[in-house]
Amino acid sequence: MHTSALEGFTESELTHDGLTHPVFRTGSGPAVIVIHEAPGLHPGVVAFARRVVDAGFTVFLPSLFGKPGQESSMGRALRSIARTCVTREFSAFALDRTSPVIGWLRALARHAHAECGGPGVGAIGMCFTGGFALGMMVDREMLAPVLSQPSQPLGPGRTRRAAVGISDADLARVKERVADGGACVLGLRFTGDRYVRAERFETLQRELGDGFIAVEIDSGPGNPHGLERSAHSVLTHEFVDEPGHPTRAALDRVLDFLHERLRPR
Repeated sequence: MHTSALEGFTESELTHDGLTHPVFRTGSGPAVIVIHEAPGLHPGVVAFARRVVDAGFTVFLPSLFGKPGQESSMGRALRSIARTCVTREFSAFALDRTSPVIGWLRALARHAHAECGGPGVGAIGMCFTGGFALGMMVDREMLAPVLSQPSQPLGPGRTRRAAVGISDADLARVKERVADGGACVLGLRFTGDRYVRAERFETLQRELGDGFIAVEIDSGPGNPHGLERSAHSVLTHEFVDEPGHPTRAALDRVLDFLHERLRPR
């Protein structure tokens, strides 16, 4: 049972390739899939989704783990990540492998596009799911992928810090789509985030060139907005809804990106 955080959303289920997850939907206009961070579909993610709705989009909120609408906490986040790391749906530590759950998300994107129409679909992943929108680009429906603090693959070492969490074949397809003008990628991170090091964005920049747009927010010592070095969640926990704040600028850039790709003039 979900809480009042999801009031106004309609709930359904989608089954694909043996996987079933609930999906919450509201709004009108082109489809945007908002993929929650750990520990689940918490109120901060829902609040961000409502901002996307207010910008003129239909939002689909899949619940991949955790309890929909439950408040976030560090303990819940750690338990949630620990559980998902040992399930077959999520390749949390694997290098150059696309998580099986991304296949389910691709099916959701096709379903959302069929229902909402328009030129295509957007997707925003966060933290543990931050790179999932990149894997969804294999399908032509995905026109506006946003990677907010993409944290997979997990684990130490420069190779993992630089990896982007999808297979070589899927990355090749992403590069083809970028090269032919079919899509580009927006990425968000705090510069001091130890879960999303600069090497990952350097890989995306090298592989995608001008097809990767990086928004990197200074969270180093003495930064002008007093952001903690531990700052991680650009659009939820660390978001400050004040003009001139870099997280507000990041939100505005995300909404502009969705309009540019999904509601072209």
